[in-house]
Amino acid sequence: MPLPIALETELAALLGDGWRTDTATRQAHASDDSRRHALPHAVALPRTREQVVALVRACRAHRVPLIARGAGTATTGAAVPTRGGIVVSFARMNRLLDIRSEDRCAVVEPGLCNGALQAALQPHGLFWPPDPSSFESCTIGGNLATNAGGPRAVKYGATRDNVLGLVAVTGTGELIRVGGAYTKCSSGFDLTRLLVGSEGTLALIVEATLKLAPRPQAQAGLRAFYRDAASAAAAVSRLMAQPVVPAMLEFMDRRSLALLRHNGSDVPDAGAMLLVEADGSFDTLPDILAALGAAADGDGLLDMDVAQDGIARDKLWAARRALSPALRTIAPGKINEDVVVPVSRIPALVAGVEALADASALPIVCFGHAGNGNLHVNILYHPDDTAETARAHAVLPRVFELALALGGALSGEHGIGLSKRAFMARAFDAATLEAMRAVKHALDPDGILNPGKLLPE
Repeated sequence: MPLPIALETELAALLGDGWRTDTATRQAHASDDSRRHALPHAVALPRTREQVVALVRACRAHRVPLIARGAGTATTGAAVPTRGGIVVSFARMNRLLDIRSEDRCAVVEPGLCNGALQAALQPHGLFWPPDPSSFESCTIGGNLATNAGGPRAVKYGATRDNVLGLVAVTGTGELIRVGGAYTKCSSGFDLTRLLVGSEGTLALIVEATLKLAPRPQAQAGLRAFYRDAASAAAAVSRLMAQPVVPAMLEFMDRRSLALLRHNGSDVPDAGAMLLVEADGSFDTLPDILAALGAAADGDGLLDMDVAQDGIARDKLWAARRALSPALRTIAPGKINEDVVVPVSRIPALVAGVEALADASALPIVCFGHAGNGNLHVNILYHPDDTAETARAHAVLPRVFELALALGGALSGEHGIGLSKRAFMARAFDAATLEAMRAVKHALDPDGILNPGKLLPE
């Protein structure tokens, strides 16, 4: 059904050139990196929080869905307008409002790019820890919506751990302020952490106060190659069991290494690799490296080297960040899901995924943030092959079942969106899901914010 004429008239007057109904703009906001596609009725590009409040209230009056959107880099379909309605792009609300070095925080609007924030913080000797692979293009609002992580999360935490406060508009059109520029608070419910990771289903975030960290004096990268995935997974457990916390700890399986070699990286023919980053002061870094190297050593280690200068380290991490987009050179079809388990269960997760690859006769490439127990499981297939496509979609539930059986969760950083929504009933019991629905109803009683996402019917 088309939008009510009265609503169109009201929003056109409210937003001016920020109200778009042309086909080109609607198409540009119809999909995300999940490659799902659904055309919205219109796109709204507000400039102020007051416009967002008025937009939500108008849409609530007409029961029209609102879908918040950042840069569209998400992989779960969370920003795809499957029920039509209006996509709210925060591209014009992209200001860095304040850097408060003395409070180690920054105040930003949701449309600001992660990479732009990092560049602005550099002269202050600070950084914001969340660093997803799409950091150069993804927005802070998108990071907040999905509780994005990245390699640094093992030491510094994911997005939720690095947000101090929010200003947001609920599904009733009320502006709420939660948290603030302080790191301790024992005052009421922690709505800040509730809103982060809610995928735009509870409120539209219009401002965030972010917790910053000081840039370390020195950094070094350690690269370790192993005979097989089991040896590398066991090393992950050793690394996380000793006192020194790595700044990053990434795992790549045999197929990942083969892909890196194909793309020109100088990696040997090994069963698996760990990339370990250490950071600290000039005085402490050698001892940190020694402790991490000792933990990485063990049965199955083939070779280990250290990259201390910036160029060598950047080369290591550039190869890691290029892995996900390069997967489509193996097969055009890719199901990319991230699961998370307790770090001690990483060896069992890796072994289970390898068994599923053999049983399904499909390449399954496994890599990711092993220090958090968060691995990206990439099931590759040819969409024009009916049997292969069926096997790929049949093995996906078994990946989720494996993670849950190991005491894990459906997602560590990508979120639920559309792709994992059907599995939520397996991950949570009925009482827990009902509590989530009660929260949703309290903040969005008419269900207009990102309907059809995250929570199962």
